[in-house]
Amino acid sequence: MKTQDFIYNLPEELIAQEALADRSKSRLLTVNKETKQIEDKTFAQIIDYLRPNDILIFNNTKVINARMFGKKETGGKLEILVERVLNDKTVYAHIKSSKSPKPGANLILEEEVSVTVLGRKDELFYIEFNSEQSVLEILEQYGHVPLPPYIERNDREDDKSRYQTVFAETPGAVAAPTAGLHFDEEIIAAISELGVEIGCVTLHVGAGTFQPVRVDDVKNHKMHSELVEVSEDVCEQIAKAKNAGGRVIAIGTTVVRSLESAAKNGVLTPYSDETDIFIYPGYEFKVVDALLTNFHLPASTLLMLVSAFAGKEMSGKALIMQAYEHAVAEKYRFFSYGDAMFIY
Repeated sequence: MKTQDFIYNLPEELIAQEALADRSKSRLLTVNKETKQIEDKTFAQIIDYLRPNDILIFNNTKVINARMFGKKETGGKLEILVERVLNDKTVYAHIKSSKSPKPGANLILEEEVSVTVLGRKDELFYIEFNSEQSVLEILEQYGHVPLPPYIERNDREDDKSRYQTVFAETPGAVAAPTAGLHFDEEIIAAISELGVEIGCVTLHVGAGTFQPVRVDDVKNHKMHSELVEVSEDVCEQIAKAKNAGGRVIAIGTTVVRSLESAAKNGVLTPYSDETDIFIYPGYEFKVVDALLTNFHLPASTLLMLVSAFAGKEMSGKALIMQAYEHAVAEKYRFFSYGDAMFIY
């Protein structure tokens, strides 16, 4: 399977640069895996596709203000992006600068925060914050919302709320689980009235989610790792829904990766660990029955995952790629602040 099979043409003007004022006013493209039918809907019509005893699973990770700007002792400018908070004082982070700092180097971030580079592993730097405040407190006070690289503007105050889902609870992500961004309290109330359950897992999304696959053969790609928590409670919720004839509907690819990681031995069980699961066409899904997701970058692992979920070829071309061509033609809004797709 070749990476080039997952490349599509996307006009730059379709990349959403702003969030809609109303979360639930997005468009919704529906894809029926069985009939191969592709339809244009509004997001509020997601209600029409839900049934009593279904369960929606959200990712309750909370995006941290992971981006900070600063300088070296020599005066050179730099930018850091926290990839993972290790404890109250230390993190793994990406550093963008003209010349990489060496272990022992002191950096000043946002003109107020002193940090020391302790070491480096591959592309990540091990950094210690020299403060009585915790890392999360410092990021909350001084950090910037880590908007994706394709949003070509500086973060604003409204991004602090709009780049979070209404379920955001556990700090640790550096990118939002974007499928959840479409839900507001009104939609959630309507879903509950249908007799549809809601559960949550936690996957702290890393910056690797934006990286394209750079090898020709998909099978040779090395997946990044992210922290996952699938609780005993949500496993019991899912078992109950399945036993009642309901479907497990994943709200986003991060939920798919969480649940499928927890079911890697064939049975869904509680899971608390890292995952580097890489799902691409040919994968046999063990838990998830339907998927709500945003539109993903060309040649990305997330596009490969949704292609695997949509399955079956259509007129010689993968169903999901036909859906993407339709979305481009109909001028859907793409990526994090864009529209949604429901595959069922």
